[in-house]
Amino acid sequence: MTARPAITDEQRRARQWHRQLLDRHTQPPTVAAVADALVALHATTASTVYLSTWARAPQLRIADVDAALYDDRTVVKHLGMRRTLFVTSHDVLDEVLGAVSDRVAASERTNMLRDLRRSPDVADPEGWIAQACDAALEKLATDGPLSTAQLRAQVPILGTPIGEPPDSSWGGPLQMGSRVLNYLAASGQIVRGPDDGPWYTSRITWEPMARWLRRAPAGHSPHDGHLGLIQRWLRVYGPGTETDIVWWLGSTKTAVRKALAELGAIEVDLDDGQTGYVLPDDVATDEPEPDDDAVILLPELDPTTMGHKHRDFYLGDLQGQLFDSNGNGGTTAWWRGRVVGGWRPDGDKGIELVLCEKVPARVERALRERGEELIQWCAPSTVPRGIYLGPVQRGG
Repeated sequence: MTARPAITDEQRRARQWHRQLLDRHTQPPTVAAVADALVALHATTASTVYLSTWARAPQLRIADVDAALYDDRTVVKHLGMRRTLFVTSHDVLDEVLGAVSDRVAASERTNMLRDLRRSPDVADPEGWIAQACDAALEKLATDGPLSTAQLRAQVPILGTPIGEPPDSSWGGPLQMGSRVLNYLAASGQIVRGPDDGPWYTSRITWEPMARWLRRAPAGHSPHDGHLGLIQRWLRVYGPGTETDIVWWLGSTKTAVRKALAELGAIEVDLDDGQTGYVLPDDVATDEPEPDDDAVILLPELDPTTMGHKHRDFYLGDLQGQLFDSNGNGGTTAWWRGRVVGGWRPDGDKGIELVLCEKVPARVERALRERGEELIQWCAPSTVPRGIYLGPVQRGG
């Protein structure tokens, strides 16, 4: 009987380092190429899209990311996997719309119905949602782009608070306008358009999706969407466990198992005793280990940091210091494919590097040099103060 192939933690780190462009050897020429190389960029924190791009393609500037998002529109913000905001290319967006958008939109709608049914002000919750959606879509079709505040002010049903039940402890009337817009966005009917603020803030406006994309979204089936996204994930993040894929995708075990079978995914043994999966042509691991001085600084919620649910192969025992209880990662400092600490902006002093383990002096210098590079890249803005979950704040 032929032994099942194995991929060690060292090999996993090498694959991740090179395939996710942390080595900077191949600097993609466009923001869309960066996004595709990672499947998608995280966008919950506005600045992460920019800093994740800088980490891999420093020749691309803030203006290049702005242009890709808002002028050329080669990448698009969309509420997708795990009800998380991502930035994707158009091809990946079509797969996301097929694979997970109906699921995310259904969850948004169910939550709205639950709260509307508790309210004495709404006799027909289903009808209220339909009316609110129609009103928002009509307004955006004629007058978009508009911000959430503008839509609330100009579309009465979106701006009218919904009363709470007499015995409720919610603490006030329900503001449903933003939830209607999130539902419409998740379902692919509207999209986050021009941002009415500097690059490190989120002051979104809304547009009809087809008008923003300058095309109708492709009608991928859930089956085809799953196949496309899981194949992309395996190519970039594999090997990963079934749990990793289900978590990243925000889908079901049934859908993931079916896609793995159709893709002919190969089972491999991992160092932690779990079973990982890779594509049939991707069992061999010929990526060289990262150089002795290989370092990188990544922003909060970076795709590499958030690519797996099981993260010990690159994180060790630092999860409790650098991730919150929901599994969201803060800023991270990496050496040779492993996380060794965190970092945060420090006012006029630049970047404060907070190491969780001792590293050689040359490595610490290299990390600080990356921090100086980031300061220059962001200038004249200061480096955004995002999510920092490192040991200083935790008293460790």
